[in-house]
Amino acid sequence: GCAYRLCCVKFLLGKKAFEQFMKMTFYGQFVAGEDHKSIKSLIQKNRAFGVGSVLDYSVEEDLTQEDAVTKEMDSCVSATEKEGMSMDHREKQYKAHQQFGDRRGGVTGARTYFYSDEAKCDQHMETFLKCIKASGGSSVDGFSAIKMTALGRPQFLLQFSEVLVKWKRFFSFLAAQQGRDGMEALEQRLELQPLQVHRTHRVGETIDRLDWNSLIDDRIKISDLLVVPNLETGQLEPLLNKFTEEEEKQMKRMLQRLDVLANHAEEHSVRLMVDAEQTYFQPAISTLTVEMQRIYNRGRPVIFNTYQCYLKEAYDIVTMDVELSRREGWFFGAKLVRGAYMYQERSRAEEIGYEDPINPDYETTNMMYHKCLDYILDEIVLNRNANVMVASHNEDTVKHTLRRMNELGLTPTENKVYFGQLLGMCDQISFPLGQAGFPVYKYVPYGPVNEVIPYLSRRAQENRGFMKGSQRERELLWKELKRRLASGQVFYRPQPEPGL
Repeated sequence: GCAYRLCCVKFLLGKKAFEQFMKMTFYGQFVAGEDHKSIKSLIQKNRAFGVGSVLDYSVEEDLTQEDAVTKEMDSCVSATEKEGMSMDHREKQYKAHQQFGDRRGGVTGARTYFYSDEAKCDQHMETFLKCIKASGGSSVDGFSAIKMTALGRPQFLLQFSEVLVKWKRFFSFLAAQQGRDGMEALEQRLELQPLQVHRTHRVGETIDRLDWNSLIDDRIKISDLLVVPNLETGQLEPLLNKFTEEEEKQMKRMLQRLDVLANHAEEHSVRLMVDAEQTYFQPAISTLTVEMQRIYNRGRPVIFNTYQCYLKEAYDIVTMDVELSRREGWFFGAKLVRGAYMYQERSRAEEIGYEDPINPDYETTNMMYHKCLDYILDEIVLNRNANVMVASHNEDTVKHTLRRMNELGLTPTENKVYFGQLLGMCDQISFPLGQAGFPVYKYVPYGPVNEVIPYLSRRAQENRGFMKGSQRERELLWKELKRRLASGQVFYRPQPEPGL
C-alpha cells in the first residue's frame, strides 16, 4: 500500500524531483543519507550531543507478495519434502506454510530478507562487513546489526530450531520422570538411559554441547547434528531422511559467513548485534549467537543476542543464557526489545494450530520486559560481566531503568547499560540521555532514496502510533522554544563529552 503510493508519487514527479521531495520529508526524517560518506555529518552531529550510532544499510528487495511466497517456499522446503516423503513426525510450527510465505505480512518494525541464492548471501555479508568497518571508523564504541536470514537459506534455521525444541521437550519429559521438574533448568542434570547414552546433560543442551569451531569446520556434516530422540526405540534419529550435498554446503556457508562477520567486528572493536526474528527461526538464531558469544566474548562483549520480551518464555531464555555465561566465564551481551512480529505470530499460531507464543496483552509484555531487565541489571551488579541495551521508545521503561541503576549504584561511565532508539523517533529521550552522560544510540538506516522505499513504507505504516508520540514531542518542543525565547538563548550548543 504505502510502497505503491510512493511509487505513484515518483511517477508523477519524476526521479529527481521525487528524490528531493523524499529528502525534505520521510527520507530526511528517518534515513541518514545515501552512503557511508553522506551520513558522516549526521553521525558527528549526534556524537556531539553524546548520541552514538548503530549503522544499518536499509536497502531491501521490493518484491510482490507472489514473488516473496515463491522464494520462501523454495528456500524453506528440503529435497526430502519436495520428493513427497512422509514428514508426519515434523512439528507444524517448524514447517514452511504457503499462507505465511510472505514474512513481511503484519510486520512494520523489521526488515525481511528472502533467499535467492548463495551469491546474494555473499553480497549481504559484504554489506554487513562495510557497515562494521564504517561503525569502527565513526566511533570507538560502535554497534552494527545483522540478521541471520540474510546470510543463508532459512531451511537450516527451521530445521535446527525444530531439533532444539524437541530436545528441550525431551529433557523436560526426563526431568518430570526423574522428579526434577521443579528445579532450575540448569540444575536439572539428567541421566539419558532411555537413549542408551551414558552421560549427564543440562536441559536445553543437545547430546554434545555445540562447539562453534566444529560448526564451521568443513569436515563435519551439519546434518549429523540434526538428530532427535525417539523414546519408543531408544535411538537417536535424523530429523530428515537425507540431505543433499548442496544443502550440506548451504548450511555450512551460512555459519561460516557469521564467523567472518564476528571476526571482522572483533578486529574493528565493533559490537555485533544479532537481530531476533520469527519464533520458528529464533531457537536456532539464539543458540548460534550464544555459541559465538562463547568464543568471542571472552575478553569483552563483542556479540549481543536480542531477546523478544513479548514471548512467554523470554525470562526463561534470558536467565538460562546469563547463568551459562556466569558458569563459563564469558561476557553476556543482550539487546532487549518488545518484539516486531506479534500480529504475524498470533495469526500463524491460530491458523496452523499450535500454542500462541506471545504474551496475552501489552501490560504482560511490559512486565516481562522489566523482569528480564531487572535480572540483567542485578547480574551486572553481582559479576560486572553482563551488558544490556535497553532498546525501547517507552518512556516508562527508560525511567524504570534509570531508577534501578540509581538504586543499584550503576553509573553511566561503566558502559554496562545502553539505550537505543530509531533515528527520527523519540529524540526527547535520546538526546537528554546523551547529554547526561548515558551511553545512548540511534539506529541509523542509510541507502539510496529509491532503494529504501520498503523501509520508508514501514515507517509510514507506523505513523499512527508515531503520531500519538509526536503530540507529546510537539508539546515539549513548544515548551523548549518558549523557554529559549524567554532566556535569550535561542541556539543550543551541546556540552562536550568527557575527554574530548
